[in-house]
Amino acid sequence: MRTFTSAAALVVLFGVAAAADDKPKDGKGAKGDEPAAKPAEDDDLPTQDLRAGGDEKKRYLVHGPKKDSKEPKEGRPVLYVLPGGDGSAEFQGFVKNMRRQALTDEWVEVQLVATKWSEKQEIVWPTAEVREKDAKFTTEEFFAAVHKDVTKAFKIDAKRVFALGWSSGGPPVYTLALQPKSPVTGAYLAMSVFKPNDLPKLDGAKGKPFFIDHSPDDKTCPFRMAEEARDALKKHGAEVEFVTYEGGHGWKGDIWGRMKKGIEHLTKNAPK
Repeated sequence: MRTFTSAAALVVLFGVAAAADDKPKDGKGAKGDEPAAKPAEDDDLPTQDLRAGGDEKKRYLVHGPKKDSKEPKEGRPVLYVLPGGDGSAEFQGFVKNMRRQALTDEWVEVQLVATKWSEKQEIVWPTAEVREKDAKFTTEEFFAAVHKDVTKAFKIDAKRVFALGWSSGGPPVYTLALQPKSPVTGAYLAMSVFKPNDLPKLDGAKGKPFFIDHSPDDKTCPFRMAEEARDALKKHGAEVEFVTYEGGHGWKGDIWGRMKKGIEHLTKNAPK
């Protein structure tokens, strides 16, 4: 088992304390509106508030699919989202707007809600390699339980099971995508640290698409780590697209344009 160094722990703690910095500020939607401006409740895009396997600690939200959307013959694509900051349900409005702006009608979007284990919790999304002492399960176990529920509720296209994480939600998305025999076929990483010693073997990247979205001005999650991730994943056979934006840590600039580009990259390069 590996643990964060003290410096890395400070990054995680900063992410918890400054969760608002992980929410969009000046990113504009297609019509110039603030990306999180629309309310979370719509008549045509239902949200379900669920618990994986009936466990109250394993909370997740399912956004969509749109009512009356036609189910593709191969099944519905699914995007799992692990929010940054404290990973709480407070990101629901933004994540649901992400579903509106970047995904088409047939998609299922699943938002995992980070479990609050203690007041002194340092690791937002504990994994098998980066433990939180009070956590009763890892993010890998949490995700597996959610995915089991989702595949029972919907016909899912196994070739289009993607995960997106930003800031504190980035490292666990790397973990989920790199696990041996992972159902995750592609990953979108935004403003995330990259610490390969805290991840499964990078061999798990072979043949999978990764989309890395990072600002060179980021002072919270160093830009060099995004560059290192790009190079290391490519070396291990991944299909990597790397994009940048101005303004530092946070959702800034043309976020919906980048998200659409990211989803297109994941879809185009998903394992056949």
